[in-house]
Amino acid sequence: MAFSSGGEGPMADINIIPLCDVMLVLLIIFMVTAPKASYPIDIDLPQRSTQQPDNPVEPPEPIRLRIDGSGQIFWNDSPTPISALRNMMESEVQRDPTNQPTLEIDTNADADYGVLAKVLAEAKNAQMQKIGFVRQ
Repeated sequence: MAFSSGGEGPMADINIIPLCDVMLVLLIIFMVTAPKASYPIDIDLPQRSTQQPDNPVEPPEPIRLRIDGSGQIFWNDSPTPISALRNMMESEVQRDPTNQPTLEIDTNADADYGVLAKVLAEAKNAQMQKIGFVRQ
């Protein structure tokens, strides 16, 4: 239905109320039917304990593992090939499996991510549980 505004012809404005209603309904439909884009990541978090250990044991000295920009790995400041890491890690774990040393990993900003991924895979295969990243 056209209204005249006292001029010669009908008013030519578009009524946008139905358009807004349709857009809001479509928005609600898309929000309800869209799948959630969240993927769960399993993380083993420490659980709180109310009991103190019977005889606290002094933690062993941490292992400093450094990866430089060229991909060279240093185990406590001595160069080490990546093939020897697993045996070294397993021997550290088997000294006392309940009181493992912390593996402190320091990487250079220019280091290749593939080398770090191999080091982390070796640590996981050697059953190391205490791994931390440090910046020196």
